Amino acid sequence: MSPAPRPALLIGCAAGFSGDRTDAAGPVVSTLIARLAAGPAGQRAFLIFETLAERTLALAQLRRRVDPEAGYEPLLDAMLRPVLRRCLQHGIRIVGNFGAANPEAAARHVLRLARELGLQAPRVAVVHGDDARGTAAMALLEGEIGGRVNTQAVVSANAYIGAEPIAAALDAGADVVVCGRVADPSLAVGPAMSHFGWAANDWQRLGRATMVGHLLECGTQVTGGYFADPGYKDVPGLANLGYPIAEIDAEGRCTIGKADGTGGYVTEQTVKEQLLYEVHDPAAYLTPDVTADISDATVRQVGPDRVALEGVTGHARTSHYKVNVCHEGGWLAEGEISYAGPRAEARARLAAEVLRQRLPRLQLRADLIGVSSIFGDDGGQLLSAQAAGDGRDVRLRVAAAHANRAEAEKLLHEVTALYTCGPAGGGGVRTTITSRLNTVSCLLPRDVVPTGFSFVTEAA
Repeated sequence: MSPAPRPALLIGCAAGFSGDRTDAAGPVVSTLIARLAAGPAGQRAFLIFETLAERTLALAQLRRRVDPEAGYEPLLDAMLRPVLRRCLQHGIRIVGNFGAANPEAAARHVLRLARELGLQAPRVAVVHGDDARGTAAMALLEGEIGGRVNTQAVVSANAYIGAEPIAAALDAGADVVVCGRVADPSLAVGPAMSHFGWAANDWQRLGRATMVGHLLECGTQVTGGYFADPGYKDVPGLANLGYPIAEIDAEGRCTIGKADGTGGYVTEQTVKEQLLYEVHDPAAYLTPDVTADISDATVRQVGPDRVALEGVTGHARTSHYKVNVCHEGGWLAEGEISYAGPRAEARARLAAEVLRQRLPRLQLRADLIGVSSIFGDDGGQLLSAQAAGDGRDVRLRVAAAHANRAEAEKLLHEVTALYTCGPAGGGGVRTTITSRLNTVSCLLPRDVVPTGFSFVTEAA
């Protein structure tokens, strides 16, 4: 007689990027607690935080250069402090990539936070292996990027690793799993592997769980946030959007909902948009865990704010990890100035031309915000091809990149000088200069990127 299948798994997401709302976790945790209380024995719940993007890690590495105890998600305390006590009390385990460039320091912060709250120290595990700057990996990386990048200027090199070390940490009893650069869907795949006992080559179930993670990973994109477009796609309660919660069964099938008592909605349309988000090939969505296939997927409304996803399959994963390499790219200077009233657009265009004549050694990008910016191009061809309009409220933004800071800073001085050097009526100048990071991507064989986890036992 085969054992009864485990109860459905609940996974709530409380962040979709670094900088997301820090009050998101409260309603999600309250909903998870209520569902655990009403659910069958043996049901488990997880809270995930997805806080990384392609450049977030490189920026975190720069912060770590200044402070060895920095480099993890700066909002970690604000995200966890309101909910850590309730999560530990109710057995809701936490998985997040909020470790960024310094997962060990993030883990120590979690332990400090627990101590400040008067809680028994949770078991905090750190996933490692994504930092690909080890000897064997770096030697291969230099061969991959050596013509394109000065390897001495590399800031970070991080592989998109998968769910296996997350599952292993959970199997070992971790209450909190701190990750760096794992693939976004792996934050949900790891808990599912641990809860249901799936093998690492169970391609069908892993493919389904990967798309569950994909629906959750961007937070409120699936509950109406990025979907909203007034008069065309109206979303209720946008100021109080609920973050998503998935219910996953033992086969990897899922129902997507959201936190109780919150705004937004979950519909077939919101789920379809997020399902296709950033998917280059619906039949072969590549992740480090599996190649997911949504070519026969279906979505079906099964209740208010509840949508079932079915028909997802999976195939064997690839033999390599994707690696993002960020390297120093000089300096980016930006200056803005506003023009208003009659002929404002013409004056803004003239100001841009003055800057080009004054700074012939810099390649300038000029945008007229509200007139030509989103669809503009670095060469200015679109702006030049457009006849001057009658815009009466125009903000000129000019930017330039240069390897030498002093050269880039010349733009800041010239934009400021427009106050009195004309054209007429310019105001509201704002200038900034920031270090520039460039990114290249390549592939590394799995066997040169060992992964695993370890427990952090003491707070610094």
